[in-house]
Amino acid sequence: MIERERIQELNDEAVDEGGDYVLYWMQQSQRERSNPALECAARWANRLGKPLVVAFCLIADYPDANRRHFAFMLEGLAETARRLEKRGASFIVRLGSPPELITELAESATLLVCDRGYLRHQVAWRNELRKSVAKRILQVEGDVIVPIECASDKREWAARTIRKKINSRVDDFVRGLSATSLNVAARGLAVRGDLDLARWPEVLDKLDVNDDVEAVDRFTPGTEAAHAKLTGFLRSGLVGYADNRNDPADSKASELSPYLHFGQISPVEIALKVKRAKGPSTADKDAFLEELIVRRELACNFVYFTPDYDSYQTLPDWAQRTLQDHKSDDRPKLYTRRQLENANTDDPYWNAAMQEMLRTGYMHNQMRMYWGKKIIEWTNTPRYAYSTALYLNNKYFLDGRDPNSYASVGWLFGLHDQAWAERPIFGKVRYMNAGGLERKFKIDRYVRWVNTLA
Repeated sequence: MIERERIQELNDEAVDEGGDYVLYWMQQSQRERSNPALECAARWANRLGKPLVVAFCLIADYPDANRRHFAFMLEGLAETARRLEKRGASFIVRLGSPPELITELAESATLLVCDRGYLRHQVAWRNELRKSVAKRILQVEGDVIVPIECASDKREWAARTIRKKINSRVDDFVRGLSATSLNVAARGLAVRGDLDLARWPEVLDKLDVNDDVEAVDRFTPGTEAAHAKLTGFLRSGLVGYADNRNDPADSKASELSPYLHFGQISPVEIALKVKRAKGPSTADKDAFLEELIVRRELACNFVYFTPDYDSYQTLPDWAQRTLQDHKSDDRPKLYTRRQLENANTDDPYWNAAMQEMLRTGYMHNQMRMYWGKKIIEWTNTPRYAYSTALYLNNKYFLDGRDPNSYASVGWLFGLHDQAWAERPIFGKVRYMNAGGLERKFKIDRYVRWVNTLA
């Protein structure tokens, strides 16, 4: 079922029953499976006796995106296109601005359905459509478990302030969603796309996108690959997750974040399968669901209620004050941004983490924390450290440029955290060092593994 709290009417316009099709603008939820926005549109299509058109707008200058991101997305969308067309929907891809293209497509539609994103430009696109589309617009939220306003109506300051609010509603939204068979096949429609994703490598080559960062092959894109990754995690990663999830040398990580970033897998499906898994302890399941739901949706809360979420000024006042107080402290080392980007430091653990990011578009979460804390220690000001961490994060991570990224970078500097014992450079912001890695993990094993990726 589609919970009513997931659906919002963005305007007061009527449904145009004389339109040629129901239009679903796919942007955040880039999948055919377990997609509430798609199923909402399909049900409207059946109710009105219309075919379903799914449109995706490809933006070559999408903020901070490069060839690595586009390659992953386009290959995943090619799979989605095949699955949609097999179901009887028409899937079209057009190159350009979503508000302009979707407004044009909506002129021949009965109504418009869209999914939901929380970043500034995603919100702005939908606000523009409110003004330009004279058809009913339904926004359906499908890439969080608890819809944002159901969890909180304000910016939350830590996991402890949102956890109870989210967990009290989780069971209301962790429910299966069946696929809707379309009664009218989308054949013979005049509407067409600009690009053929069956030849997505050619599409990628023709796009004028930043090609400084190469595509990676550690992750196979698409919904099918996402579910294969989830199945593998349920078999071998979830047992022992509570105790071992932080060990980069013996990783229990699900590695699902790239798929969640591009909406290639539903968080609801993940939660359902974790809850039903046999073998893992309750502690293992709870630890994973804390990360998937509470921590991830705290990040969505942050960017939604903080329009300047990528600004240093969004850090808590106490963190800004303490970092400012220690701005002039002597640093043990100072590295340029180029040295950091080239993994050219005297710290083999940090270099290995950076190499994992450069070569695979991913980094174990424990190493992400260490990686970011060292950037604070090795740059001359906290503001420059913040901009450097965000620059590297958004450029190289497949799962960069989303709410989790902005919240995670902010966390390095005290966001969603508490004040700790005061020390040089960091002040009261949480500190990490190499000794902690050596005490807790067989960190040399992690370094050797990264060296095999060359």
